[in-house]
Order: sequence, then structure tokens, then C-alpha cells
Amino acid sequence: MSSFIETTDTAWLDRTEYPFAPHFFDVPEGRLHYVDEGQGQPIVMVHGTPSWSFLYRHLIKGLAADYRCIAPDNLGFGLSDKPPRYSYRPSELAQHLHMLINQLDLHDIVLMVHDFGGPIGLSYALAHPERVRALVIFNSWLWSLKHIPAIRVGSALLSSPVGRWLNRVTNFDPRVIIPSATADKSKLTPLVRRHYAQPFPRPQDRNAPVALARELVASGDWYESLGAQRERIRHLPTLIVWGMADPLLTSSLFLERWKQDFSHAEFVLLSNTGHFVPEERRAELVPIVRTFLQGVPITSDHS
Repeated sequence: MSSFIETTDTAWLDRTEYPFAPHFFDVPEGRLHYVDEGQGQPIVMVHGTPSWSFLYRHLIKGLAADYRCIAPDNLGFGLSDKPPRYSYRPSELAQHLHMLINQLDLHDIVLMVHDFGGPIGLSYALAHPERVRALVIFNSWLWSLKHIPAIRVGSALLSSPVGRWLNRVTNFDPRVIIPSATADKSKLTPLVRRHYAQPFPRPQDRNAPVALARELVASGDWYESLGAQRERIRHLPTLIVWGMADPLLTSSLFLERWKQDFSHAEFVLLSNTGHFVPEERRAELVPIVRTFLQGVPITSDHS
């Protein structure tokens, strides 16, 4: 029996805030939950840590009338299984995404990514550029972070024995990191904060955020290998929406690298906006994304 059924109580979900029917997909390590709303050209929305598909709820509500919005929860997050002894390497989470996209037989995909969702999601575009039509990127990366001192220190602290203990005891990542990386904290109502904390109800459910903190540095070679292939997707229409007040992925380092590597992209820079752009700028993002997508033609008969 799936550990989701055994361990995950979803009575805390506010069905007005997150009114989506659950869908599930089995991978060898457990069961993935995903949202699948609307019809039309598919938009696959890939989250990072310590968030889940809840991050994209406003975009799903605002786009599902005209697009098929698919938002999986990575293993270890959201309503997906949380196997306690799994590695949670992003390259393996990426394989789960590849499997889901292939199972759903998606084509002409718009890939929308944030944080770890960048390398996880863009790995699919790099492997299958013929099946991807456009990219929408929120604060993320596609290169090694090994040589950035602040990232190395943060990764070491959060994945250290003390960091692991702190997260297991206090649910530190969603309770502290999300607020600390948010510029407009008025958007983090008690309901919103609860929906980021509740997917990790027990200490043994909290391994994935700690593992990904480790993988900020440990997966550097994989990130670098993806970035080295970027010419394979530079022809794709690309929208990069950046929260300029992000204390984690600072604009001086990360945004400037995107401008260098994806100079063809359309950039929208949002002031007074932190790391979790879809959470902070929920109302503004729908028209921004809609306007961009209206200029992206569907190129095949698939849907």
C-alpha cells in the first residue's frame, strides 16, 4: 500500500485555496501526486524546495480555462510519498518528471520552473527539445553553484547534523526559509504558511528539503552538464520573471548569468519580490504569462 495513504492526512487542505482534484503516478520509489487541470496546450509547472504544487495554484486557476496545467509534487514534497531512505538527488527527481510527461504523452509543452524545478524541469527540455514549445523561468539556475561562497555555506549548514536535527524537530525549511526569502510577507497569511508546513507533518517526512540543501553543492556537476547543453534550447521562446529582492539567488549573480546565457529571453524584473515569485506576485503573473504565451504558437497537432 502506498505510504501516502498510510501517512498523509489531507484534511488540512483548504479546498477553496487549492480546489484541484488529486492525480497519482507510480514511480519505483513511491507515488507522485500531480494536478491536471484544464485542456489545451500543456503547461508543466515544476516546483523546488521546500514548496510544492500549491505554489502554482493562482497560475493554475488563471490559466486552466485555456491551457492544460500539470503541476507535479516532487517525491518528498507536497502530497507525494516521502520515502525516508531515498536520496532525493535532483537528477533522480528529474527522471520521475520525464516518466510522468511520457506517461501523459505531452507535446508542445510549456515548461514553467522555479528554484530546483529549473534543473529538474529544464533537463527534460534538453533531452527532448522537440517536445517543448516554450520556457517560463522563475528564480532558478542551470549551472554549478559549487563556487558561490554563500551557497556553499548555506548548503553545509542546512545539511549538517545540526541542520538536519533542526529541520526534523522544528520543520525549519518551510517555517523559516520561506518567510525569510519572501519580501512581501503580507502574502504569507496563516493559511498560506500552514499549507507550506503541513506536507511535512512528522520528523521522518522532512528528509527531502535537507537532502536538496546538500544537493545545492553535491549535484554541481549535473547542473554544469545541463548548462553546457543550453544551445539545445536557446531557440525556444523563453520568459524569465525575476524577483529582484531574492536573498537566496541574488540578482547580481543569478539574474546576470541568465542574461548572459539566455540573452534571447524576455525578462520581467519584479521589484520588492523575493524568491517565491508565484506566491508573492500571484495577481500580476497571470497576465504576464498569458501575454507571453499568446505569442507562442502551437507547432503540432498534439495537445
